[in-house]
Amino acid sequence: MATEIERKFLLRDTSWRSAVSSSRDIVQGYLANTERGSIRVRLENDSASLNLKSMTLGVSRSEFDYPIPAAEASVILETLCMRPLIEKTRHHVEFDGCTWEIDEFRGENSGLVVAELELAHPHQSFTAPPWLGKEVSDDPRYYNVCLVEHPYCNWK
Repeated sequence: MATEIERKFLLRDTSWRSAVSSSRDIVQGYLANTERGSIRVRLENDSASLNLKSMTLGVSRSEFDYPIPAAEASVILETLCMRPLIEKTRHHVEFDGCTWEIDEFRGENSGLVVAELELAHPHQSFTAPPWLGKEVSDDPRYYNVCLVEHPYCNWK
């Protein structure tokens, strides 16, 4: 079984931008969201995947990822997925031997920027970059699947 171990943080400032090594645009949509898990389709440039993820709160969740043709992903996103779609630019930033993924959301989630760090185990230590803010790993509002039902533009 595949397990994703990921910690999620808000950002203090934009100083991370000067350290971006690469960026890519992502569009993802959700086909299902239940109390047990979600099913999503993701399109990144010319590659696409179907992803199943458990709805476990916290840093560790079961995750299964399968490649699918990009053309099929485009049709699924356009015709079958819940709205709004999640649109974001993912920036990669290296800091102290770790690769941080910083998601800058667009569309109905515009203004939200979240840093994620994938870990080998839940208690793995890391050095926090100076631009790192409050941890939100245990706050379901920041899960992408929740941003479909409660977009950032509607937060008070």
